[in-house]
Amino acid sequence: MPAKGVDSHVLTGEALLARFTALDAFLIEHQALWKPRPFTHLQLPWEASYPELALWLRSRSLEDAESSHNQPGLLDAPQPFTALAALSLELSSVGELPAHALEAAGHRLNVDVPGRKWQQIEAFASRLSFTSPPRHWLDWCSGKGHLGRRLLQHGQQLTCLEYDPALVSSGQALSQRHHLHALHVEQDVLAADAASFLSPDHTPVALHACGDLHVRLIQLASASGCKQLAIAPCCYNRISRPAYQPLSSAGLRSDLQLSLDDLSLPMSETVTAGARVRRQRDTSMARRLGFDLLQRQLRGVDEYLPTPSLPSAWLDKTFADYCHHLAALKELSTIGPQDWSALEAAGWQRLAEVRNLELLRGLFRRPLELWLVLDRALFLADQGYTVRLGTFCETPLTPRNFLFLAERP
Repeated sequence: MPAKGVDSHVLTGEALLARFTALDAFLIEHQALWKPRPFTHLQLPWEASYPELALWLRSRSLEDAESSHNQPGLLDAPQPFTALAALSLELSSVGELPAHALEAAGHRLNVDVPGRKWQQIEAFASRLSFTSPPRHWLDWCSGKGHLGRRLLQHGQQLTCLEYDPALVSSGQALSQRHHLHALHVEQDVLAADAASFLSPDHTPVALHACGDLHVRLIQLASASGCKQLAIAPCCYNRISRPAYQPLSSAGLRSDLQLSLDDLSLPMSETVTAGARVRRQRDTSMARRLGFDLLQRQLRGVDEYLPTPSLPSAWLDKTFADYCHHLAALKELSTIGPQDWSALEAAGWQRLAEVRNLELLRGLFRRPLELWLVLDRALFLADQGYTVRLGTFCETPLTPRNFLFLAERP
């Protein structure tokens, strides 16, 4: 049952701030449980406080962790896990924005669009209801402009802004092929002149524009007097600053400090990956964890050493060669006997433990993401917009399924 004052309706008006305040308190109170990353710690600070939970999680297999990854809240784990899971579910529960029937898509409009992406576009488009019909869509970070073309109706205009010249020319060709009047512009939306593309009669839309890109849209659209906009945010960690800078007055009052590592937590949920990709990811992580044990021993320093991302071809090396070459990159000597097979096995064992310990952090993925989305929604409310925040599709289609619609009276 939802807690008193917390329900799973679309959030609007005073409910936006009320939910933000509740999430803020929850995240601050329990930050010792979700901020430290199991990948970089041999022992997590919270394990001393909750030894039964730590032992229970550490005793599970890699397969166990994999099966619980997307829904850690369903695990029947020792306390405080189940109590936190119930709170997490309550606080991050938000209703679906009402859907409306879309006009049928133009003939072959979805050609060249991967199936999942097209379904996301359809779901997003079906939730866009504004008091007055949009006159001029602005597809922000548009790629080839698939979203904008799907939204474009008779009598409306469309401008697509995109940084990549190849995508701009592909998009322009597609619009011409479908006989749609759309303007595709090559533009860096973070550049100073991006503001010149926004005016009060534009309705900007952004489906999964990353970090700084969607934040920039929120700031420019409100400053330019756009009367309505719709954003489904993504990749909160893709920002140029070393730490999070809150947007809203409520966010600025919060004591929650978020590093880039913290901001990547909501992005750690994966919905689709083939068996080969998963195996490659697991092997890469197990090897890094095995190397981590080795580097602690070689340096005589019991702390994590960041290593660069490596080409997948490195996984074709033997584990010993992998470690020799990675040690050389970090200017560490590997001279001396090593039991490579024991070290490799220890890396896989650590991977199972890390993935299971991550399940506790997983309880905070959705609350943190909603906190971040609410900070954006509240910023727009500060600027005089009426904001509605809900989901636009089910999680299996995309875990980044929060959408907010903002309108100025």
